Amino acid sequence: MLPAGNPPDWAWMDVAVPRPADRLPGISMAGFRHRATASIDMAMVAHPSVTLLIGLGEAECAVYDAQGRREGGSVVIGLLPGDLRAAGQGVGAYLQIRLQPVVAAAVFGASSELSGQIAMLEDVWGRDAGQVEDRLRAAATWDERFAIAAEILGTRMGGRRDVDPEVAHTWRRTFASRGRVRVEGMADEVGWSRKRLWSRFRSQLGITPKRAAQLVRFDHAAHLLAGGHSAASAAILSGYVDQSHLHREVKTFTGLTPTALAATPWLAIDDVAWPREGLAGAGRRLSTDAAV
Repeated sequence: MLPAGNPPDWAWMDVAVPRPADRLPGISMAGFRHRATASIDMAMVAHPSVTLLIGLGEAECAVYDAQGRREGGSVVIGLLPGDLRAAGQGVGAYLQIRLQPVVAAAVFGASSELSGQIAMLEDVWGRDAGQVEDRLRAAATWDERFAIAAEILGTRMGGRRDVDPEVAHTWRRTFASRGRVRVEGMADEVGWSRKRLWSRFRSQLGITPKRAAQLVRFDHAAHLLAGGHSAASAAILSGYVDQSHLHREVKTFTGLTPTALAATPWLAIDDVAWPREGLAGAGRRLSTDAAV
């Protein structure tokens, strides 16, 4: 488990999100800017998405884990990366883009390597990565940046379909049910054998159907905990057997206790999960057309 680190002083953190009408299915974005020179070191909690973290300023930024992996600058973070932290030094701005696995497969190509990996964006997109960063840095407002990011993602997806319809359906059902689905039932629903669904799901989304359900259920519980629910209440509402079951899952995904998870600063930046209440009193909210 990594050390606790230095969470940001929220009085110096500005956060912006796209207008609801501009949000894309399966994609969430948030822009955030730290206006102080102090160092930041905060947890990145497991999330049912592949994450792009794009550095937009001069501040040094890195993502690192307990195994010693460390990547600086703009990075792609696959599903289930383990105990992970983001660290930065100085004034800087960052764009966080989260893509549900089916969307990520269209953007990056279907691959089992979407799981447990941290990679520099330039290693994934080559020379296009630098052009993407330049365009985003040159934008004058967060609205412009969100529009540029949406255009780039839309272009990269195009008409590609890197995921079988049966796999996409299984993911959508898993997500919509908050992880309360059985693989056997889903296999019957799509007309595949359990073995085939397991194999195709794993090869295309980088995670097994069972693990995907566990991750989605955990994410729901994390929302509840951050929203003020007790561990006992979150366990019941998320479908865990009991509070100790929730405790074990939280420990597995984050290395934290439910109480510590509820207070993890990184969660507060996820504006899609906590649209207004999550940042109340925790820094200034930028209007979507505010200058960076």
